[in-house]
Amino acid sequence: MAETSSESISNTIPGSGWQLLRYAAIGIVSFVLLLSLLGYLTTLSDSRSVSSGAVDVATNTITLALSEEPPQLDSTRATDQVSGMLLGHVMEGLLRYDSDDNLTQGVAESWTHGELEATFKLRADAMWSNGTPVTAHDFVFSWRKVVEPATASQYAFIVFPIKNAEAINQGKMGIEELGARAIDDRTLHVALERPTPHFLKLMAFPTYFPINEEFYEATNGAYGANAEDLNFNGPFVMSQWAHGANVRLDKNPTYWNRDAVILDTINYAYILRDTKATLNLFESREIVQAGLNAEELDRAMKNRWVIKQHNDGSVFYMSLNHRPGRLTANHNLRRALQLVNDPQELVNKVIKLPGILPGESLFPVWLRGVDGYFREEYPAPKHVPNEQLARQHLAMALEELNLTELPPLFLLTGDNPTTHKQAEYYQNLFLKKLGIEIKIDRQIFKQRLDKMTRGDFDLVMAGWGPDYDDALTFGDLFASWNENNRGRFADEELDAQVAIAQTSSDQRVRMEAFNRIQQIMHDRVAILIQYERGSLYVIDDRVKGVVRRAVGVDPDYSFAYIDVGQDGSN
Repeated sequence: MAETSSESISNTIPGSGWQLLRYAAIGIVSFVLLLSLLGYLTTLSDSRSVSSGAVDVATNTITLALSEEPPQLDSTRATDQVSGMLLGHVMEGLLRYDSDDNLTQGVAESWTHGELEATFKLRADAMWSNGTPVTAHDFVFSWRKVVEPATASQYAFIVFPIKNAEAINQGKMGIEELGARAIDDRTLHVALERPTPHFLKLMAFPTYFPINEEFYEATNGAYGANAEDLNFNGPFVMSQWAHGANVRLDKNPTYWNRDAVILDTINYAYILRDTKATLNLFESREIVQAGLNAEELDRAMKNRWVIKQHNDGSVFYMSLNHRPGRLTANHNLRRALQLVNDPQELVNKVIKLPGILPGESLFPVWLRGVDGYFREEYPAPKHVPNEQLARQHLAMALEELNLTELPPLFLLTGDNPTTHKQAEYYQNLFLKKLGIEIKIDRQIFKQRLDKMTRGDFDLVMAGWGPDYDDALTFGDLFASWNENNRGRFADEELDAQVAIAQTSSDQRVRMEAFNRIQQIMHDRVAILIQYERGSLYVIDDRVKGVVRRAVGVDPDYSFAYIDVGQDGSN
């Protein structure tokens, strides 16, 4: 899912950016050429000892590491990228993405999409892992659960294009009024609340996955809590989930396209936040893929590993708590912090990893605009760090808050070394430039998400990856009604611009609305922009067919395979 964290800079295994990123092509090519000149780009087999942990030909298994325990595998409630990546391997929606990032058939074998309605014809051979058919009723049930107020889904908003969904979520209508109807077992009709040109793109997103009602009720409220509390309709089934330790996926024998699934097992044998430990496993051939941070890049080059680059479309930022009573609700304080924030320094002197771009806007540079890229047509608001002006705004903030000095602010972060390094940078920056003390609150991924949801922070290191290929996936993130707006930023004009972008069929009108949104975000200091994520990683050269993408499941091993070479060696 879209909620992400900077942990994935150093470990790309659990990411699922939601590939374009052609903007990075020149820099990536230059980087690869440089490494080639230095003689670092050779094959993995030349430099690593032969073992059998990462790839097991006899059992047709690959072994990987997750950087986090999946917080939530109930698709109606999941919000994070780790869970989304796993769900994308064991579940399937009406549509899915192919290896070229095009929408293609999933459970639906055909469909029509008009201005205010869509109809999907489900395939007859779509089955659940318990042997029952996947029907149109399963989609209706799941979508109703998403918008049902009792579910408290933070992703309910993504279903709002369906007629009456928002009213149901607000408790104004019953769930039976949702504009999704099973005409018969294999025909699903959807009435739309408003014209939604990107509606088909939503059909591959996990919140739109089906759930079988009979199975759901049989779990007695534990659906998604354990492997046995899930029913699967995707390429794999989750045969094991030892919480905090490992996850095992096995080929789903009931999957309609099972002949295209080559691997028998994907074994996430480790859950590790430590990048160095993960890379150690890769070096000893215990796992097939590992991410690289700046500290480990030299090690990878010295080992002559093939280094790959991926941009997952995500934007990272420091979210500020706008709730009444919080010091960060004061605009002048936020403005002071903004004026000493220096994304160029963060990227070039702290992160120091090729492929990462200094942040300028909530809208990343790969998004399409009217005729070209959005940010080329609508440049980001200009930001120039200014310590002197920042101190003036801090003085105004202290006067407005009736304080002689500011008490410490709490910065909520993840608990891995990469994130902590960035947090310490901001701790030193705000102390040195503004005299503001920052206390770092390190939490594991699941706990960080929980504290973000409860608003238990002043500042929080956060990130957002695209859910679908449209600027709205970023544009509505800080609407007042969006549950993923963790800092509860609220602006009436921004909400109005989001409404325009949601309903207009004129692409220029939509892009102008997004341009206004990025200006409001800057002027009101909704967040502090940090960077657009790119990552470097290494992958075992015996594993082929792994798909990396910005929108959809990432990394996607659904149709990967083992290629041991002509000699058949493992």
